[in-house]
Amino acid sequence: MGTLITLAVLLLVVGLAIRGMIRNKKKGKSFQCGGDCSHCGGHCH
Repeated sequence: MGTLITLAVLLLVVGLAIRGMIRNKKKGKSFQCGGDCSHCGGHCH
């Protein structure tokens, strides 16, 4: 039973992380760059 609970929590955390990355991508933010093109030289857009 403990294994199932741990698996469920892990899947929840991974799902939330993926959802956040998808939302940021839709908003035009990049995981690598963070949207600050002066930092990465403008290669993120």
